[in-house]
Amino acid sequence: MNTKIIIYLLALLPLAACQDNEATSDAYGKFEAREVIISAEASGKLIQFDVEEGQQLKAGELVGLIDTTLLHLQREQLRAKIRAVTGKTQDAEPQVRVLQERKQNLLREERRLKALIADKAAPAKQLDDLQGQLEVIDKEIDAIRAQSQTANRGILSEIAPIEAQIEVVEEQIRRSYIYNPVSGTVLLQLAEPYEMTAAGKPLYTIAPLEELELRAYVSGAQLPELKLGQEVTVLVDQDAESNRSLSGTISWIADEAEFTPKTVQTKEERVNLVYAFKVKVKNDGRLKMGMPGEVVFQNSQQ
Repeated sequence: MNTKIIIYLLALLPLAACQDNEATSDAYGKFEAREVIISAEASGKLIQFDVEEGQQLKAGELVGLIDTTLLHLQREQLRAKIRAVTGKTQDAEPQVRVLQERKQNLLREERRLKALIADKAAPAKQLDDLQGQLEVIDKEIDAIRAQSQTANRGILSEIAPIEAQIEVVEEQIRRSYIYNPVSGTVLLQLAEPYEMTAAGKPLYTIAPLEELELRAYVSGAQLPELKLGQEVTVLVDQDAESNRSLSGTISWIADEAEFTPKTVQTKEERVNLVYAFKVKVKNDGRLKMGMPGEVVFQNSQQ
């Protein structure tokens, strides 16, 4: 009988040790990253797509191109329309030059008449008539130029809508170039080169893995111990028997309670409500998304 009791007690030792280890942690959860889904902004064939899973990408890096051949042809067509409209404009200068030549002849005649009148060899009325003709020519020149400007304004007003269409096409061309928006690691490749894509279709997902967040849960009784910016200790599995300790900072605390997730073990019963919070942890390359972790509040270690 004594032997059976000893064997039973020895069997309970690992469980007790596990419970003691559990008692050292205040919250439990899993690591996650802020995933960003990168989608196409244009439709067409992916003639270039340099993205692979696990690849490190920098913000602003060109990673792909959607075929822009039709867009370039459409832009050239619109530019040709502008040239055609410009060719319709009126040039008033040829008519103005004819009138200005007549004016120069009249000015020469005016000088001759003034000399004759000074010698009393010609009547003053001829000079008055001549000066009247000069005034008429000046008015005709002004009228021709004004008429030409009015007509050209109407013609050139057709260019503005065409230029607006060119801006739309150029924006579509710009959106055909796929630039990676954030630095990080490609988690999932969703497209292949030379596939047809469409605006809004996901191409790949990326996440910055230099810093991960441990999403964990605490009970309402533990909630007063948390505050934003608080330094905590994060424990992750080192091996089957020991943990690795990391430092982290609380970056988010939920405003509302929720039921305990099935995948999270806490000291409270599962029917209790818990509050989610996140801890930012620098990643040395060994932390992975989905890896379990534990949180120890600093004051609980004192």
